[in-house]
Amino acid sequence: MNFQGKVVLVTGGSRGIGRSIAEEFGDCGAAIVINYRENDKAAEDTLQMLKKKGIYAIAIKGDISDYNTAKNIIEEIIKKFGKLDILVNNAGISKIGLFIDMDENDFDSIINTNLKGVFNICHNAVEHMLKVKRGRIINISSIWGEVGASCEVAYSASKGGMNSFTKALGKELAPSGITVNAIQPGVIDTEMNKWLSKDEKQELVNEIPMMRFGEGKDIAKAAVFLASNAASYITSQVITVDGGFI
Repeated sequence: MNFQGKVVLVTGGSRGIGRSIAEEFGDCGAAIVINYRENDKAAEDTLQMLKKKGIYAIAIKGDISDYNTAKNIIEEIIKKFGKLDILVNNAGISKIGLFIDMDENDFDSIINTNLKGVFNICHNAVEHMLKVKRGRIINISSIWGEVGASCEVAYSASKGGMNSFTKALGKELAPSGITVNAIQPGVIDTEMNKWLSKDEKQELVNEIPMMRFGEGKDIAKAAVFLASNAASYITSQVITVDGGFI
């Protein structure tokens, strides 16, 4: 996969799956833009990691749940690079707990980041992709968006919405040479799962046919494929990468 000369934006790119995706695209020659919300140290660590590998990368801080912030992020990228070839919507938050204990602020926060944030970034990025009639949009969803997860009602709803958003937008943008796809990871070994005890992790592993948690690079390689010319006839799809879990 050769992405020399391509510009890639990865939201939530400072940690976890986002960091792996940024690294994979960088290894393939792309210039990387990492968007992050608040963790300056994680963003700087990721930037330094990429730069040590000879990858051109910058970071833009901003909360994509705010429309104007998302607009400014895209405008900054266009001003600096003149284009945006690939958008990876990875930023997401979750909160574990019973639905009855959730309050309205919890729900709004998750939906605004995980779903409205995707709208905010896409709405501004697509404007520029339409001008050149090309682009790749890859949304990082979750298996819970398909089957739902107990104690993660809002998160599941946000990812289910993302899946439908992906299918609809892909159809709408297909005539303009822009593909839109989603990847729904299973259980990936990231900080989002740090709350699990050792025994709980083992129980989960036992339920996964491949007998292991996924790694960030498993998702990253799928993202790179979907952005490549090899996937030029694939759009409006939600691809599961979960080791056979669901």
